[in-house]
Amino acid sequence: MHVDRPVASPCVQICALDDEDICIGCQRNVAEITHWSRMDDGERRQVLQRCHERAAAKGMLL
Repeated sequence: MHVDRPVASPCVQICALDDEDICIGCQRNVAEITHWSRMDDGERRQVLQRCHERAAAKGMLL
């Protein structure tokens, strides 16, 4: 039986909020950070997509 591991947190231990209350380390907002442990994998993947989009909009992706 194959069991998928839960989607890992994007936390990179750089925990500080910018002026828009987005973490400068992982790009999650406060609600996404506080609710992460209660999210299912589908919700977590949606958050990760938003984090990617936020980072791209700030020019943070290579």
